[in-house]
Amino acid sequence: MHPLAFGEAPLNFPVPGMSDVMPYRSTVFSQMTDSQLAAYRDGWRRHLGRVLDQVQPDVIHAHHLWILGSLIKDLAGDTPLVLHCHATGLRQAILCPHLAREVRRGCARADRFVVLHAGHAAEVADALGVAPARIHVVGAGYRQDLFHPQGRDNDGGANLVYIGKYSHAKGLPWLLDGLESLVKLHPSVTLHVAGGGAGPEADALRRRMEDLGPHVVLHGQLSQSRLADLLRRCRVCVLPSLYEGVPLVLAEALACGCRLVSTRLPGVVSQLAPRLGPWMELVDLPPMRTVDTPEPNHTPAFTRRLTEGLDTALGKPPARPPKGALAPFTWKAVYDRVEAVWSDLM
Repeated sequence: MHPLAFGEAPLNFPVPGMSDVMPYRSTVFSQMTDSQLAAYRDGWRRHLGRVLDQVQPDVIHAHHLWILGSLIKDLAGDTPLVLHCHATGLRQAILCPHLAREVRRGCARADRFVVLHAGHAAEVADALGVAPARIHVVGAGYRQDLFHPQGRDNDGGANLVYIGKYSHAKGLPWLLDGLESLVKLHPSVTLHVAGGGAGPEADALRRRMEDLGPHVVLHGQLSQSRLADLLRRCRVCVLPSLYEGVPLVLAEALACGCRLVSTRLPGVVSQLAPRLGPWMELVDLPPMRTVDTPEPNHTPAFTRRLTEGLDTALGKPPARPPKGALAPFTWKAVYDRVEAVWSDLM
């Protein structure tokens, strides 16, 4: 481990988050001053230079098509570089147009790119102007040793679970709107919320969820093992997100026996639905004003669709996918695909 510390000189500000709302105190890229950005670039250049001299890697595999990823080729020399796109860099390029050109120019120099789904591959090719042959779809993986149905001794009752940040971009306000309607159809329904958030937006959502008790139970940030235990106690996992890559939590939840309700995100439709579709209710997204902000006059209809999807899922038996249904989403499967990229470069 070679960590770079934030919150102390010269990086005397919280670590910038790849999303504008993080579950911890963070700096927003679009709000960073010129001096902070200069310190961020310089801090990483110095730190990576020392690490690369010490480690002498055969391949560098870096995450996010963003500022850090754009700097690495300057330091890597002839060492092959793989950049892993999780969609957050593409989103930040829209939120921070003053930084996008720098990032595009730097990241385009990587030797290979790995992405979560085919839609991302097309976006990366267009954004960076790189040949599709340099981009590989590897998907996302979950831990089979933790996420499984063993110990699931009930049908989950009317328990729903949401896993994620306290954020508008994750669709949480409209899920809470839908919950208020769902209570009329299922009086015993309870929404379990695993996650957290920092800042005014998250604080407002936390207060609203507290006011909805006992129909909302806040669990805070959970370890992977505790999250798996919670999933085994719930009937439906809901992902109301407005913007996402390949939401691995859906595979984790299904592995634990949950039915799924998800917005019709590109990564869900292309990567997950072909395999997980029999246990999933898909909800159409509202028309969007920005990449993760809906048109306000369309949110009531979006809330109704979410409510209908949850009502349908609660009326079905627990999910029992056959052996092998989730095989493409295991970490071994993902690692095999990534290793093939590394081997090709070496």
